[in-house]
Amino acid sequence: MPKLKTHSGAAKRFKKTGSGKFKRGHSKMRHILTSKATKTKRKLGLSSLIADADHKAVARMIPYA
Repeated sequence: MPKLKTHSGAAKRFKKTGSGKFKRGHSKMRHILTSKATKTKRKLGLSSLIADADHKAVARMIPYA
């Protein structure tokens, strides 16, 4: 069976944790930050885990993560 290619866009956006889950960043933190509250910006800067429904799709895009 041939080697699988990694989806390069997904590889830049997701990282695998030690327990096998995938973490992701939040959107809306690139520009127009003056109109956002400090609390909102602080929370958007943190990473979070992807939804369980998306786990299969992300794992398929990053086969060797």
